[in-house]
Amino acid sequence: MKLLLVEDEPRMADALRELLRQDGYDVDWFSRGDEALIAIRSGQYDGVILDVMLPGLSGVEVAAQSRQAGLITPILMLTAKGELDDKVLGLDAGADDYVTKPFQPRELLARVRALCRRGLPLVEDRLCAGDLALDAKGLTLHCVATGQSVHLSEKECRILEYLMVNRNRILSKEQLAVKIWGYENESEYNKVEVYISFARKKLAFVGSSGQIRTVWGAGYELRWENA
Repeated sequence: MKLLLVEDEPRMADALRELLRQDGYDVDWFSRGDEALIAIRSGQYDGVILDVMLPGLSGVEVAAQSRQAGLITPILMLTAKGELDDKVLGLDAGADDYVTKPFQPRELLARVRALCRRGLPLVEDRLCAGDLALDAKGLTLHCVATGQSVHLSEKECRILEYLMVNRNRILSKEQLAVKIWGYENESEYNKVEVYISFARKKLAFVGSSGQIRTVWGAGYELRWENA
């Protein structure tokens, strides 16, 4: 899963990134609230870890503007303040949970795992959408209607996971490229079409009624005609 960490203190950010990466997360880091808001709006993240005190925009403002824009990305707020009013302010702004500094690493990881599970239709550790069940750990796609399964490459799996989580929503080629290959791999932009083609073949192989539609000038959308 891909996380966005927003923390303006470099040493704290380095420690948190290492902790999260050791637990298997792909982590991007921003130190300013205004820059983080732009990144959140890209829709590529499965969760956001957001400090309250930030330059540009405060964490509370970032959370509030994200929700006002209709974004549903789970947000975990980090705060050094222990007062109840500050916690309520963050939750009212749209944060899903909060952790007060200092915190134990195990607690933070547990909160992040719980946060990233919210809103995802999981059955027996599989991501489910329409007639599809995706086992991201086993790199396997299963169609519950036909009983057929197929093995996926890592990139195929990540493409399908992102499309399934955002089913019936148009995702741009840029969003997909950044989600799968990251900000520093602009040269991979043209590979999106190739992997979309691979993903379509896997859907056809398992006999799914779901289709990855090309929306010209906008991007791609996974949908079921009866949805």
